[in-house]
Amino acid sequence: MDRTVQVVLLVVAFVAGIGLMYWAWTGRAKKQAASIGELPAVPADCGAQLLEPTTGLYLGSTLSPSWIQRITVGDLGFRATAEMTRFERGILLERSGAGTIWIPEESITAVRTERGHAGKVMTEGGVLVIRWKLPTGTEVDTGFRGDDKTVYPAWTGAKTSTKTGDEA
Repeated sequence: MDRTVQVVLLVVAFVAGIGLMYWAWTGRAKKQAASIGELPAVPADCGAQLLEPTTGLYLGSTLSPSWIQRITVGDLGFRATAEMTRFERGILLERSGAGTIWIPEESITAVRTERGHAGKVMTEGGVLVIRWKLPTGTEVDTGFRGDDKTVYPAWTGAKTSTKTGDEA
């Protein structure tokens, strides 16, 4: 009988832990909703393709300048395999199992490499980070870990790259 009680208590503690994590995640999403607003729609014409598509992992988007304050609104906080392509009018991030993200060229303030993003820590320069402004004026960092990191210089050279000390 003792063993049964212990198993039941363990299951209850596990379910309570999952419930608390879900409650915190949805609470954060409610607080962030007004500052995030609607994401820009993908235009019918993206312009000429400037860089070949790069495959990799979308790590999430965070509120600038914090590399760990993940955005939880919609599906922006979920990691997903993705393909990122650079066009004249912006960057198209097509994610598997999640919505497409369009980052308009005029919204991009920096493209740089970082050691970590959204709770994911890698080797120096292992993550490509795009800093951009949402239509609401909120500045965010979108993280992408490419399968081929040799393409990063082309991405960071396409827009003036700035590295600030508060991201690392």
